[in-house]
Amino acid sequence: MKKIANASHLPSLLLLLFCVSFASAQNGFQLPETVNRDKIPFELVNNLVIVPVEINGTELSFLLDTGVNSTLLFSVEELDSVQLKNAKPVKLRGLGEGGDIDAIVSDGNTVKVGKALDTDHRIYMVIGSEINFSTRMGLPIHGIIGFDLFRDFVIKTDYTSKRLTLYRPDSFRRKRCKNCVEIPLQFYNRKPFLDVRVASAASESDALVLLDTGSSDGLWLFDEDGFISENPKNYFNDFLGLGLSGNIYGKRTKIRKLTIDAFQLEKVTASFPDSNTVKNIKSLPTRMGSLGSEVLRRFTVIMNYRGQTMTLKKNSHFSDPFYYNMAGLTLEHDGLIPVREVDYFKIDPVTMTKERREATAIFDVYKSPTLQFFLAPKFVVAEVRSGSPADLAGLMKGDEVVKINGKASFKYKLYEVVNLFSSKAGRTIYLEISRNGITQKKKFVLREVL
Repeated sequence: MKKIANASHLPSLLLLLFCVSFASAQNGFQLPETVNRDKIPFELVNNLVIVPVEINGTELSFLLDTGVNSTLLFSVEELDSVQLKNAKPVKLRGLGEGGDIDAIVSDGNTVKVGKALDTDHRIYMVIGSEINFSTRMGLPIHGIIGFDLFRDFVIKTDYTSKRLTLYRPDSFRRKRCKNCVEIPLQFYNRKPFLDVRVASAASESDALVLLDTGSSDGLWLFDEDGFISENPKNYFNDFLGLGLSGNIYGKRTKIRKLTIDAFQLEKVTASFPDSNTVKNIKSLPTRMGSLGSEVLRRFTVIMNYRGQTMTLKKNSHFSDPFYYNMAGLTLEHDGLIPVREVDYFKIDPVTMTKERREATAIFDVYKSPTLQFFLAPKFVVAEVRSGSPADLAGLMKGDEVVKINGKASFKYKLYEVVNLFSSKAGRTIYLEISRNGITQKKKFVLREVL
């Protein structure tokens, strides 16, 4: 399964690949002979790990995702220099309201992640520009890599330092750590699963869940029984994500407790996708849901596929509250807009002294103001949750957001806006929008639904 977005408080993007076989003619990733480990800095966006990946000499950005079993490439309409080898057409099945999608499978590619190199890598490339996760993330996302990398290394993800460390499995020795917990993993179709315990208001039960680092939600559950209530109502309907085959909708709520071995988390945000989505992704009959990065980011995580274990150690974010989008507003990048700004250039201060014993005077010197012209991302409303503060304020899908709290929207990173909408109940948000060429001002107050 594939979700891209920020925790349970953000819209997410989802992806499921069914038509890829476990076996492939790959030599796998290898580090240079003299290197036993490699540290790779990554970007953390909406809880998701974005790593630099080089494909046949072209530098790209990929999401690191335990929830996919093969490397996927998309958003390549801007990447004319990407060359794929030995390509042939295939069909992929994706989440959403549509059906199969066209793709290309390519073998024999050279892929590099940090110092790790694979010279015979299989890649699935989605055909068409409809699948573009970059617009919701606010930075280029060209693909997803998962099992093919985790299979060949022990991988430590440090969400605090934003460092990924690849270890040779045969030389890896985990340091003694009294606060670490080693958890057994199960594998099905090249994906890791683990047992957790989930608690509703009235009961607790065990659940087998997919370990999905590509999901920015905290928890996905498939069975609503005992968790969703109409009286009193304890959920709200929401857009959950964009899949390969269309939009995903469902319910959001909070569960009383989530237990992962010795660790307990309370009031955890949980999403319940609609029945059609569950039908498409529940290929393992005993699977009850997915565990995502809104939970995992609270730990330093060591994944050992060969040893079939995951080691967790709490970090400074362990006790952070679980939030969701209190605005009910989802923004995305939709092309570029021309921007004109006046820029005042300040040069180095000038020091003047009349006499040797007189005080020194320092003057700031400015050049004449100049006009700066450039292209900036255009922020557009992608989804508005019915009955939310944004909806009640009159925001509509397709509105261009020009300013946010008096600041030009392009001066924000998209994930900063997402964090703003999830920040604090009672906070007032001021927007200036453009609708059909007419400027309007909107105001709403962030409000907790649950």
